[in-house]
Amino acid sequence: MFITIRNLKLHYHASGEGLPILLLHGWGVDLTTFAPLHAHLERFFHAISLDFPGFGQSDPPPAVWGTAEYADLVREFMQAMQLDAPILIGHSFGGRVAIRLASSQPIPKMILFGSAGIRPKRSLKYYMKVSAFKAAKMILTLPGIRAHGEPILERFRNQAGSADYRQATGVMRGTFIKVVNEDLRHLLPNIAASTLLIWGERDTATPVADGRLMERLIPDAGLVVLKDAGHYAFLDRFQQTTLIVNNFLKYDMSQIASKP
Repeated sequence: MFITIRNLKLHYHASGEGLPILLLHGWGVDLTTFAPLHAHLERFFHAISLDFPGFGQSDPPPAVWGTAEYADLVREFMQAMQLDAPILIGHSFGGRVAIRLASSQPIPKMILFGSAGIRPKRSLKYYMKVSAFKAAKMILTLPGIRAHGEPILERFRNQAGSADYRQATGVMRGTFIKVVNEDLRHLLPNIAASTLLIWGERDTATPVADGRLMERLIPDAGLVVLKDAGHYAFLDRFQQTTLIVNNFLKYDMSQIASKP
């Protein structure tokens, strides 16, 4: 299914009846990552999975976006779909957007899987790489050198950048840089939603320490750490995940959504 918002064609999947629950995927993937969980939740809820702009079958954003712009777009999507205060589920980058939403408007409950949003501590080696790249960029973009310098800079980017950075192109590369440098911890105390945090014990993308920090800073939050699971803990330990989610949402599963 598709809907157009702000002249952007957005792809989404909606199914089931009941209270609305909105699933927001991580960076570099699309809504199909949530397919098993969506299929489980549609038995009890009106489940909606959205392809963010720039992912899956949705159009890319018109400029470099941060999580604030993505959150604004999701708010408009919610309004267009008549989703009144849905339960939010976010994974990784989707967790960033969910944090933005839940910190600024009424959200009844939220589930975050390996959520991003805590800016990691950088090593001296990292800052040395950044400084070296900036110096090289300044030199290699001078008139007369620029034509030969860009291929060198691109090789440097590909060697020094993460896999997500290397795979991003065009406006999405700038978006990735902007997003990963955002630190959202100041928003966490503003979240009123009852929040379930599920982390993989072996998550190296968003370490368990981030989950523990979120548990401390979100007023009503609890953390579950799944053994021998990674960044996609909800897929690595799917059966265990559904049991935990069912327990957290057991009251909501029995409710009937009000019709406008």
